[in-house]
Amino acid sequence: MRQAWRVADVRAAEQTLMARLPDGTLMQRAAAGLARRCALLLDDTGGVYGSRVVLLVGSGDNGGDTLYAGAALARRGAQVRALLLSPERVHLAGLAALRQAGGFTVGELPGRADLVLDGIVGIGASGGLRPPAAALVSRLGDLRSRAGTRPPVVAVDVASGVAVDSGDVPGEAVTADVTVTFGCLKPAHVVGPAAARAGHVELVDIGLGPVLRADPAIRVPDAEDIVGWWPRPGAASDKYSRGVVGIATGSATYPGAALLSVTGAQAGPAGMVRYAGSAHHDVVMVHPSVVAVPKIGDAGRVQAWLCGSGLGTDEESRTTLRSVLATSLPVVLDADAITLLVDGKHAEDLRRDAPVVLTPHDGEFKRLAGEAPGADRAAAACKLAAWTNAVILLKGDRTIVATPAGEVWANPTGSPALATAGSGDVLAGLLGSLLAGGLRPERAAVAAAYVHGLAGRRAAESGPVTSVDVAESLRPVLADLLG
Repeated sequence: MRQAWRVADVRAAEQTLMARLPDGTLMQRAAAGLARRCALLLDDTGGVYGSRVVLLVGSGDNGGDTLYAGAALARRGAQVRALLLSPERVHLAGLAALRQAGGFTVGELPGRADLVLDGIVGIGASGGLRPPAAALVSRLGDLRSRAGTRPPVVAVDVASGVAVDSGDVPGEAVTADVTVTFGCLKPAHVVGPAAARAGHVELVDIGLGPVLRADPAIRVPDAEDIVGWWPRPGAASDKYSRGVVGIATGSATYPGAALLSVTGAQAGPAGMVRYAGSAHHDVVMVHPSVVAVPKIGDAGRVQAWLCGSGLGTDEESRTTLRSVLATSLPVVLDADAITLLVDGKHAEDLRRDAPVVLTPHDGEFKRLAGEAPGADRAAAACKLAAWTNAVILLKGDRTIVATPAGEVWANPTGSPALATAGSGDVLAGLLGSLLAGGLRPERAAVAAAYVHGLAGRRAAESGPVTSVDVAESLRPVLADLLG
């Protein structure tokens, strides 16, 4: 698992650590790690000696990190040029170190570079880039290296121009090939459009970990987390002990939603799927192992329910939703079930002891919350989770999972391939199966999003993707993941 902290918590930890260390220690640690990573990049394209390195230097400590790293590269024979965006506020000691090492300043962006260091602004910046910096960033694509290609851009701590705490990109911003960040990850590395601007993120340990007192703002699962959480049958397991998931989705009008959600559920860990709804004939024809009946009352015992995808919004659909919420079981509400919640008639039904997971996309989120997620999707998901007392799975490129207690996860496996009709039905089915298998609701949501993302990527390897392709990719992805 990776974790990201907001700026205020990082600053507090830095102050605590700096009080224990000689002046400048943290900056020297950061600059050494930054220079080391830059040298490795240059080694891949002809070596450090004789290479042309351009530093884009803003004010404050971020500029200091950049200048000290530039000095280290200059001592190894690189031709280092620093373009100072705020000469009157430059880090003087860093500038002196660069000049002593043989680097120098320039008044405009050179036409050639083998590596660019983005030290324009750091984590303390707010708002978008100022016009001169924005204009400079827009010209980075014109640079050419000794090989005739665009030189790699290394962001110092964060890509300049991104909103660090939210992951928003409010205007022109640097798109880095590599981000070298110090002490810990920040939200802009893992959520929102800023995450795509970070490139490969490399963490330099400067000793911050032991003094980060606050809980992380964002958690990011890795494969080990998913494998460790995933329910697996034992020698004494049977279909009931593995979990039975109830599926109340689809309709005579939208039988495909039922088929897709059932397919997603069958790829999960549950030992049995029971379907209840008007698409029961279609379901049993395609999935003969599913117990399919017309109504929830006939479904039998289950350990969790999924309700909503393709259900419709008529009175019969409302009765189905109310019946599901009246149980004492964990529930996933998707698509039409979320739409039925919006008019407020089911507000009382959400006041239940058993877990609820809501899976809105942005449009459904806006109808539920009364406003769009906005620039800070993690904070918006947390707010809705607290208001509904439900786990929120906010779908998107970096899907967010938030709990009523304020815990937030960001899924790292998203793919544009998942932006296809019915993909969410597959996700909801897999999530329901994980709930029935006994996972806590937030872990079930995180694991479902992670595997679903991998399935989207796998499906995209063969060309244009449909939700059927995503569903069919779940099993091979899980075989690879779980071994």
